[in-house]
Parts: sequence; structure tokens; C-alpha cells
Amino acid sequence: MTAEPDDDVTMRAITGPEELALFNAMPYVLNDELAGDLAEGRRRPEWMWVALRGNRLQARLAWWCRFPGDPPDYLDILDLDDGRVDLGVRLLRTAMAAALPDRAAPPQYGRFIPPDWRDHAPVRRAVEDRMAVAERTGATFFVERLRLEWRQGSPVPAASERLVFRPVGAAGELLDLMVPVLDGTLDAHSRDDLTRMSAREVARQHYEDEFARYSSPRDWWQIASLPDGDPVGFVIPARNAYNPIIAYLGVLPRHRGHGYINDILGEGTRILAGQGVTHIRTTTDLGNKPMAAAFARAGYHNFERQIDMVWR
Repeated sequence: MTAEPDDDVTMRAITGPEELALFNAMPYVLNDELAGDLAEGRRRPEWMWVALRGNRLQARLAWWCRFPGDPPDYLDILDLDDGRVDLGVRLLRTAMAAALPDRAAPPQYGRFIPPDWRDHAPVRRAVEDRMAVAERTGATFFVERLRLEWRQGSPVPAASERLVFRPVGAAGELLDLMVPVLDGTLDAHSRDDLTRMSAREVARQHYEDEFARYSSPRDWWQIASLPDGDPVGFVIPARNAYNPIIAYLGVLPRHRGHGYINDILGEGTRILAGQGVTHIRTTTDLGNKPMAAAFARAGYHNFERQIDMVWR
């Protein structure tokens, strides 16, 4: 960790949880999670940086990892005081040099934003200022995503009358279904991965880096089949460190166009709702209109959006 005075602004990492009140002087939806993240290892003080003029917070940023012990996965906090883009650029460059010295490319930047962020000039300006900070350090826009939520009290989808569901067996069985599901995917991250890896490699990476590490019961994971046993698709209901989620669902290419996505999503929702959860969260790309429409039909509403930017 280093301190760098610049025009009477000091840039440094926080010293530990005792400085969370200082770090949280700027509001954001993630602030209430930071103490738990630090305690459980999803954040580290050396990943959380501030720019200070005296004791006043001028800018801040933080990286996060999905599972304790991992390297940072996301730059998920980046805030500026009154549009201080130049200061934000200096802070990000300083923090990257100190906290990520061996990374060929920094982790991607992701920001939760209101669903109508373009409709309100101050909100739009703040979003675009943060994006400008990332752009001036070499990032480019990647995708805008919908964050969706089903809430307790919403109708629970009825059991499918067309498909039969059973728990996923061995990992290989799920991978054998994930590979063809990637054919024609509209998910921007998966499409990007497929430019560098085979479909099998993409599926295995997704499984090993995420699905296999959830602590929620694996018998929630379901394979959907026709009554004759022909697989149609699958759904991965789970619970991450923060929320019950629909982690992934897919329909095999040969069965697309018949509305089976509704049955499969409905079963995943039914499984989590049966656990008495108060809400279920999930995401899909803004451009993935078929998936977004399926979530809407199942009672999920768009409560936030997310902007992702990447460094290459």
C-alpha cells in the first residue's frame, strides 16, 4: 500500500475494517455488504482505495472476488465526488499499480445502476463519468445487463405439464448439456469466451469457477426432459453469498422455439420458492430479449441494471 499526495489529495488503501465509515461516506447499494465481505475474505483492505483531501473523501474504489481466497473478479465500486473524473483516473491508475502489479489485464468493471438511468440527467452524468474513468485507463464498454427479482407473494409458476424434472447427476452430465446450450447463446460473456475457448472449455470453466463452489444443495439443480426421457434443458437454482438465485438455465438447440424456457424457469423458481425465500435474483443481457421476456412472464421485475466494461 502506498500513499501518494497530489495537489493536497492523498491516495491510499484503507487500513482495515476500522476505516469502513470513511470508505462508506459515499452512498452505494453495496455499502451494507462491505463489512461482511471483509470478514469473509471476499474483499481485502489492500483492494479498497480512497482519495482524501484532509479527512474528506473525494473518490473511492474497490475490487471484489466471488469466493474467499480468489484473486479479484470485479472492480465493483468506483465513486467520484462531483464528477472528479481526472481524480478518479489518477486513483484508479495508482490503485491498479499497487494492488494488481502482476495482472496482464485488470478485472472487469461492473456497476449497478437504476433501470431508468438514461432518463435522469444527474444519474446519467454520474454513470457516464465513472465509465469515462474506466475508459481513460484502457477499458471499453462490454454489455449492459438487466438485474431481475422475483419476490415472495408473487405467483409461483405451476408445475410443468409437458416436461419431467430430475436432479442433475454427475458433473459430466451437466457439462454434456451445457456444451450444446452454448450454441447460439445470446449471452455476451459466453460469446466472448467462445472466441478463445472451445464450448467444452467454456462450460467446464463456468462449472468449476461458479456452480461447483455453491454451498446450496445440488439436488436443486434440475434436468428437464420430455416424457420419453429426451433431455430438453436444465436449470441451476442456487444460493450465493448474498441471495437465492437462478444461476443458469438453458434449452438445447433442437428444442428451442416451443416455449420450454417457461417450464424450466418455472421449475427453478418453484424450487427456491419452496424453500421459503423472500426473493430470487438473476441477470440477463439487455439484448437477450427472449430470456428477459421469459423472466417477465415468470413474475421477475427489473429492479436494477448493470454496466460491464473490460480491459484487454
